Amino acid sequence: MNRRNLILGVVLLMVTQLAMAQRGFVHAQGKQLVDGDGKPLFLKGTNLGNWLVLEGYMFRLEKGPQSASEIAQFSRSLLGPAEAKKFWNEYRDRYITRDDIQWIKKSGYNSIRIPFHYKFFAGDNPDGFKYVDRVVGWAKEAGLYVVLDMHCAPGGQTGANIDDSDGWPWLFESEESQREIISIWTRIASHYKNETTVLGYDLMNEPIPHYPEVTHLNDKLEPLLKRITTAIRGVDRSHVVVLEAAQWDTNFKVFGPPFDKNLLYEFHRYWMPPVQEKIADVVEFRDKYNVPIWLGESGENDDKWIDDFRTLLEKNDIGWAFWPYKKMDNTRGPVQFKRPQYWDEIVAFGATDRSLGNIEKSLKVRPPNEHAKIAFRELLENVQFSHCMVNDGYMKALGLKVEPVR
Repeated sequence: MNRRNLILGVVLLMVTQLAMAQRGFVHAQGKQLVDGDGKPLFLKGTNLGNWLVLEGYMFRLEKGPQSASEIAQFSRSLLGPAEAKKFWNEYRDRYITRDDIQWIKKSGYNSIRIPFHYKFFAGDNPDGFKYVDRVVGWAKEAGLYVVLDMHCAPGGQTGANIDDSDGWPWLFESEESQREIISIWTRIASHYKNETTVLGYDLMNEPIPHYPEVTHLNDKLEPLLKRITTAIRGVDRSHVVVLEAAQWDTNFKVFGPPFDKNLLYEFHRYWMPPVQEKIADVVEFRDKYNVPIWLGESGENDDKWIDDFRTLLEKNDIGWAFWPYKKMDNTRGPVQFKRPQYWDEIVAFGATDRSLGNIEKSLKVRPPNEHAKIAFRELLENVQFSHCMVNDGYMKALGLKVEPVR
């Protein structure tokens, strides 16, 4: 009986994978991802960071506001509420455009990962689909795959600035937040269930930091991922579900055997020697469970390190998406944009203590209103693709073409 069940299971898996291939969906097949024609797919991607999730360091605000909410509040203090809202709406329209997507394709990439804030999809908010649909359409035109990455989850999955949370991974202790993340992913999966350009759903970014005070939450991660996946499968049985591990997506010990037939396991690695022993754990996991693995984030390093790590990944047949695509005044990414006039004044003000007892001292550093308006207006110009500069050394380190900005 056991042998018969095994045979039936294998047949069912083959039928399922054949059906997905016939419909054109990327899917897991043993240790590989395969495309809609059943051919092996090796991902070479970039992350569209600082678009739908803002981070202070990418604006050179390393000593100032860091999270998306902090940056939004900071901009309101400089521009006023109405002008700040108008600015960010226009920023999202300009930061990632068709020209950016076309350049990514021409450079030799075949995929993009889109980090997003859950608030864009919460309730009946139409903004998330407005922005992501636009990029999915451009990616479809260019021939790029898209991974949708919930970078900021309801309640927060890290408690750090990267998920714009309230200082604790409340997602794992709040049933309300868990219901919300399940609802949002169900809504997203229902919307994209027939879209083959969307490769898969990255359920949550870098859950549960390495801090000893929060690692007791590890046991809650996989059960929640199972609940989200079950809800997605209720509306979409075709797309890959992407799982990230605990401790900033480095600790694969939190995972048991695969609980779905179409999973991609993602890992992140930063600031370590680019040598085999540093990825041995994920390679072992892949081989043990016969599942595909993928590097969803890495980078923020010099060109030599990028070249060495990319070479190591490819030697191990591991696809990649380096972080991020575009930053201010920084060569550690595919392209960069110039800091605007008066931006140093913005940075200096951001670094001040603006609490009640220090307001008078802080106001002495605050840029004049006209300087702030000029700086933010120029920022809108500088982030546009036509004004960006390609980082040649970085692109060569990734083994890609140095495609000029046109």
